Amino acid sequence: MDRVQRLYKLRDILNTHRRPVSCRVLSEKLERSESSIKRYIDEARDYFGIPIVYDRKYNGYRIDTKDGEIRELPGLYFNSSELYALLTSHKLLSDVQPGWLNKYIAPLTERLRQLLDGAHKHYAQIQQRVRILQIAARPANLEHFQKAVTALIERKQLKIVYHGRAADKLTERTISPQRLVYYRNNWYLDAWCHLRNGLRSFSIDRLYPSAILLDEPALEISDAGLDEHYARTYGIFAGPVTHTAVLRFSADAARWVADEHWHPQQQDQVLPDGRFELRIPYGDPRELIMDILKYGPDVEVLEPPELRTAVMRKLHATLDIYSKTPGQPDN
Repeated sequence: MDRVQRLYKLRDILNTHRRPVSCRVLSEKLERSESSIKRYIDEARDYFGIPIVYDRKYNGYRIDTKDGEIRELPGLYFNSSELYALLTSHKLLSDVQPGWLNKYIAPLTERLRQLLDGAHKHYAQIQQRVRILQIAARPANLEHFQKAVTALIERKQLKIVYHGRAADKLTERTISPQRLVYYRNNWYLDAWCHLRNGLRSFSIDRLYPSAILLDEPALEISDAGLDEHYARTYGIFAGPVTHTAVLRFSADAARWVADEHWHPQQQDQVLPDGRFELRIPYGDPRELIMDILKYGPDVEVLEPPELRTAVMRKLHATLDIYSKTPGQPDN
């Protein structure tokens, strides 16, 4: 029986006995020393607000109810493994977006520590043993991030100044946030853009600090509509599906690619010679091309011709760089 279970059993014993229960009886029922029982009683009082009082007349403990009210422990029940998982999740969220939840979740984290036997030791182990490795992450400003989250949760429009990388210019927009997405180590806000009159994805790190939370309610897009726009095509560049890429991987790469999930609507097959063929719907090819290039000679684009040509251009441009003397400037 772990600490949380004992707290609940302590509550149940005191609730079901008509007279106060002595520390000796509680010690026997909970299989803990009398000093431990006193610590549990203090914890039930201090952290859960259970009004356990000592009755001198009966030399025992009881719950001091008012008007017949019976105080309860919090409705969520956690065993030790579940508490470890919650603390680990907090570690994950803290590392993914430092400072985001600290203000709000710190009291809960402390409460979770208190519920665990040797809590500080266990939490220290989580801090020491759990590592979140982010590659090519672009840190999001905490103020920008919190404004985006506030607009998203409160269903309000957000006025932003956005620096788009593709056009390399600033635009002022009013958006209706729909979803917050953590994709490939970076945060994106899927939103209806009232300037472009359509759904767009905004990289949180490209928001400027002048974002203003507006009183106007956000335009609501159904989950089905969002999935239709964002989930059908490949990668972060959402839009209508216009092509299907057919990729053939070598037998050596197939050992890894066969276990990967590139797209919800992908079609794949292992060929008789051990190679692996993958079909992926896409619209904007930019991200797909980057992923194809990662596999170098272990992948070939079979279809469509324009994707094959685009990959060939990238490979030729790379070869041109390496055919020069190192550090030689372009003509």
